[in-house]
Amino acid sequence: MIFNIHNRELFRKKALQWAETFSHFAWLDNNQIPYLYNGFPNVLAAGRKSIISPNQNGFTLLQEWIKKNNGWLFGFLTYDLKNEIEKLQSKNPEYIQFPQICFFEPEHLLLIHDNRVTIHSDNPESIFQQINSIEIDPAEIIKKINNAPVSSVSKESYIQKVNKIKEHLGDGDIYELNYCIEFTAKGSISPLYTYIKLNEISPMPFSSLIKVDSLYLISASPERFLKKEGDKLISQPIKGTRKRGATLEEDVALIEELKTSEKEIAENMMIVDLVRNDLSRSCKPGTVVAEELFGVHTFKQVHQMISTITGIKYENIDSVQAIKNAFPMGSMTGAPKIRAMELIDEIEESKRGIFSGAAGYFNPNGDFDLNVIIRSIFYDQQNQKISFQVGSAITYESDAEKEYEECMVKAAAMLKVLS
Repeated sequence: MIFNIHNRELFRKKALQWAETFSHFAWLDNNQIPYLYNGFPNVLAAGRKSIISPNQNGFTLLQEWIKKNNGWLFGFLTYDLKNEIEKLQSKNPEYIQFPQICFFEPEHLLLIHDNRVTIHSDNPESIFQQINSIEIDPAEIIKKINNAPVSSVSKESYIQKVNKIKEHLGDGDIYELNYCIEFTAKGSISPLYTYIKLNEISPMPFSSLIKVDSLYLISASPERFLKKEGDKLISQPIKGTRKRGATLEEDVALIEELKTSEKEIAENMMIVDLVRNDLSRSCKPGTVVAEELFGVHTFKQVHQMISTITGIKYENIDSVQAIKNAFPMGSMTGAPKIRAMELIDEIEESKRGIFSGAAGYFNPNGDFDLNVIIRSIFYDQQNQKISFQVGSAITYESDAEKEYEECMVKAAAMLKVLS
């Protein structure tokens, strides 16, 4: 049933506050940002009819479950599902533990478009009235964490690690490696208003807020991992970042610097080749193409270099198999992928967990869209733990100081929200 809404932003805040009363909900938002193949739909899924959250055989059980449930499904895949695909492990400590995989079928579904909302529920009129009767609680906004988030790695240690990675690069062991560091803090925050603030500071086309019991994913992701649209598979890896300039002239100069950077172009090209290879495992010969190479896209906080690779999948490859064939995303591992993932576990100090996994939805048509879980805050409400991770791609030409600066640029919005 379709309802008119007079104030879209106010309705969204009320709807999110209503959804937070459920044990599970997911909000996806494209922030009206133009994007090739579009961003997420603006959709809210609340309550759970059924759920899948296995500790092992995640891809197999998800595949079987989707065959039986052809409705909307929302959730995430963690990075450590890689261990089910290859002979890998994740031995580092994990600050916040999310289930390896979690997707749920919602009780209530709200699709927001312009100043209208379509509600799919047993009693849509009642849901609409409940949401409109919500009183926004301003006290939630002022919750603070005990201390500012602290990095797991000092700048000096970061530089040492980058130099160690460059030794592997010099030996030809790898061509590129995405090295990430974690920030952690203790305290109580409002997940809802933390998300709203993060989304105001850094609006992105793959924004999401997902609750699973007492765990929250608060995401301002700019990156698409994989989308299925009919028989077409679409991946849009990001490699190459510049901060926004203080003036228009500075912005133009930074964009030009990014566009012409041999280092950034080389990094992007390596991941494009990796993604082409990943998609070729699911797609018909000759159909995998780069529709856009090294496109520079501007967001509120950063400029990003994004490439778009597409292919037409084989008829016998289903959605879960297509995801598994490309997982985890090459932009967050490096190349070659398996060796890069082995070194990530050796060199990084923290288990990635949900970071650099993927979140999104499957729809009733059998299509799906999944982001890359980056620029995201993770919150364990029960244990009052907060964390986020940032990283950058290291190549032989990398300057450790500049890579550290890039990490700080990526961390800026999240540090601002949590400060």
